[in-house]
Amino acid sequence: DVKNILENTDQNAKKRYEKLLPMFFLMKELSEKLRSSRHHRGSIDFDFPESKIILNEAGKAIDVKPYEANVATRIIEDFMLMANETVAQEYCTEEIPFVYRTHDNPDPEKIESLLTLLHNQGVKIQKAREEITPKEIQNIIESIEGLPNESMVSRLVLRSMKQAKYTTECSGHFGLAAKYYCHFTSPIRRYPDLQIHRIIKETLHNKFTTRRFSHYDAILPKVAEQSSKMERRAEEVEREVCKLKKAEYMRRRIGEVHEGIISGVTNWGIYVELPNTIEGMVHVSILPGDYYYYDEKTYSMVGERTGRTFKLAEKAKIRVKDVDMMLKNIDFELVEDEDYE
Repeated sequence: DVKNILENTDQNAKKRYEKLLPMFFLMKELSEKLRSSRHHRGSIDFDFPESKIILNEAGKAIDVKPYEANVATRIIEDFMLMANETVAQEYCTEEIPFVYRTHDNPDPEKIESLLTLLHNQGVKIQKAREEITPKEIQNIIESIEGLPNESMVSRLVLRSMKQAKYTTECSGHFGLAAKYYCHFTSPIRRYPDLQIHRIIKETLHNKFTTRRFSHYDAILPKVAEQSSKMERRAEEVEREVCKLKKAEYMRRRIGEVHEGIISGVTNWGIYVELPNTIEGMVHVSILPGDYYYYDEKTYSMVGERTGRTFKLAEKAKIRVKDVDMMLKNIDFELVEDEDYE
């Protein structure tokens, strides 16, 4: 409803929330200012769609599509980030035991490898110093905006960065270009949020005694470590469930022809991502018309005799060949235009 109100596409919603309309538009304006401020300092905004998997009542995947952000979800995100930064700054400044969300600088070797790959993709980026800055990463993302390889390059950049984690040290968040950051806004989802809510309540009600200080000082390192471990486990489970549901969805589409883009190239084959975010692999042994080898320097598959290449971000027409539900793998085969016709 908020999205439709702000985009002026639903008059009924406007009538329903008439008293709140001025606030909604003020929120939108403030959201844009916050986003602009974050962008100015170098915050990295990865703008590629996550998968939205639609299940029927029996839990079977009946549709998979990109999950698109909109003006209303952006307001929530911008306000949430501001709240998280504000709380983190307050408690870091006061030197009270706390759990922060930190994100270290990327590994220089991974960045060098990424820059080589991007150079081969036609993305010209130079970093000023040995360590890359969030602003320079931001420039990479902006330089490929609107290009066919935008989503793929964004994922490559994301994979080159370290994982965020929970710590008791307020060492900053590289991806957000933020000096202070914590997870304050989702106690239903995350234990670290609940943990710091307890600390906040005790300090607000003047119950944060020397004894409580010592208590939190003792337990929080373990809390942060355990929370980081459980987050990794949860992410792994989520990833596997998504793979399972995507395989389940594609199993009923064996033989169908689709067009996608090459999203990965490895020794064993090429990966093709479809517009609905589903990715499958064409094994090197069934690439047509030649014997192919992987060229590590150009991140491409090259035919020995013909010199034909398959590169990242190129369009590819595929047929769904097979689905392995046990391994959750989706196999494609390339379709040449004459074969399709």
